[in-house]
Amino acid sequence: MREPSLIAAVDCGSNSFRLLIGRVVETAHGKQIYPLDAYKETVRLAAGLNKDKLLDDDAFTRGLATLARFGERLRSFHPDQVRAVATNTLRVARNATAFLKQAEEVMGFPLEVIAGREEARLVYVGVSHALPMPATENGSLGNRLVVDIGGGSTEFVIGQGFEPDLMESLYMGCVSWSRNFFRTGEIDRHNLKEAELAAEREIAVIAKTYRQRGWEQAVGSAGTANALADLIHLNNLGGAATAPEGVITRDGMEAMRQELLHVGHIDKLRLEGLKPDRIPVLLGGFAIMMAVFRELGLERMETCDNALRLGVMYDLIGRSENHDLRSVTVAQFQERYGVDRAQAMRVAELATRLFASAGLLQGDELEETLQFLRWAAALHEVGLSISHSSYHKHSSYILANADMPGFSKKDQQELATLALGHAGKLPKLRAAMEARAKRADTLDWTRVACLRFAALLFRRRVDVVLPPVTLEVRAEVLTLNFAGDWLEQHPLTAYSLEQEVAEWEKVGMTLRVLAGAELVA
Repeated sequence: MREPSLIAAVDCGSNSFRLLIGRVVETAHGKQIYPLDAYKETVRLAAGLNKDKLLDDDAFTRGLATLARFGERLRSFHPDQVRAVATNTLRVARNATAFLKQAEEVMGFPLEVIAGREEARLVYVGVSHALPMPATENGSLGNRLVVDIGGGSTEFVIGQGFEPDLMESLYMGCVSWSRNFFRTGEIDRHNLKEAELAAEREIAVIAKTYRQRGWEQAVGSAGTANALADLIHLNNLGGAATAPEGVITRDGMEAMRQELLHVGHIDKLRLEGLKPDRIPVLLGGFAIMMAVFRELGLERMETCDNALRLGVMYDLIGRSENHDLRSVTVAQFQERYGVDRAQAMRVAELATRLFASAGLLQGDELEETLQFLRWAAALHEVGLSISHSSYHKHSSYILANADMPGFSKKDQQELATLALGHAGKLPKLRAAMEARAKRADTLDWTRVACLRFAALLFRRRVDVVLPPVTLEVRAEVLTLNFAGDWLEQHPLTAYSLEQEVAEWEKVGMTLRVLAGAELVA
């Protein structure tokens, strides 16, 4: 039975897959999430990524088996109560689409691949809800630096309060660094220094900007940071005064470095609190953290667990209460790219009206699709900021590749597809869908048709009084029905719709245009 107060987050990282279940509680200061249950499985997805950027069969199987187990725990949850996200490895894997499809089948919920900066944002949101806010010397709200070392990428964020400001994602993680620099487990001054310098070169690109912004508190999240803090504390590395619980210190890191060099091989390391699943990736994570301390001039870093998962949960609450960051992002993009908002609203209103008239969906599914169409209409002309010629292609490129907080990579690809399809030739749209291993279904084509017809009917970019117009969809036949003789009085629009008929034929679909129940095209 569904319990409305419960929500869940699934984090498919490059090293571990995690499930967090929490209870949402109303307080005087707003809604709070109290974790109730947590699962973690070490999958090491990144270790299964070969030189051709393909996940091997073993990694594929490990990941799906874990998600199937998570699916059993989530079986009583409604789709609105669960959000599952995937990070770096599935961002770069060429066969990620096949994995995502099977993941949804075994887990029962869609798995979203999020961009690096979106991951950074969610991590920051999680930390901000888990730890007290830092303050400056005069008592005002201070800046917070958050560093999240994952299996395949490392995120850096500076923000204030609950709002992140600077966000970067660097392509280095504990799994990839361990594999690249410590494949045999041997530890000597040369390979340790080489791993640290490689990480320092990556961080140097952003270090000046971050140092200039400054921070009152540094926080490390994810497995590497928490493991290092535990090892430093439990083994009194760097001295008791410099090894408090839940904190990484420079002295502690330097003491651990000496211990690693002393033992010479990861299998010989005997530290209290060192868990077996952390051993294969400890060296890579340590080298990256050492580089972080050096490049950013850190002496001390607090740690936080569950940051990404908490961030996902709080973001999920925001969506359910119409505080959806995606709407904020859309508004910011409209401003950045100089979108004609009046035209966007005209197109959005008609596109959503047409889709609703088709009667393909009901309830929450209908509202979700209408919202997505509104966003697509709001952004379909962002490419005009580059060039009027083929602007729909520019729009599609921007929406597919820009950092769009709140949107998953799948969301962005869907927006890009709609932007590409709202004008121009349709065969290119089918080719784009097939290139992503996606076979368009009736709903896909209907969304494209609604946006396309709305843009066509408001091509003059003025408020036109349209007659009642509806869209009927049956299999591969679209019927656009205008009341009265409006089309007779608008011959240019009628001619454009005749051209549309020919265009839809190219993708194997039939478009019928009726005026007063009479076929005109």
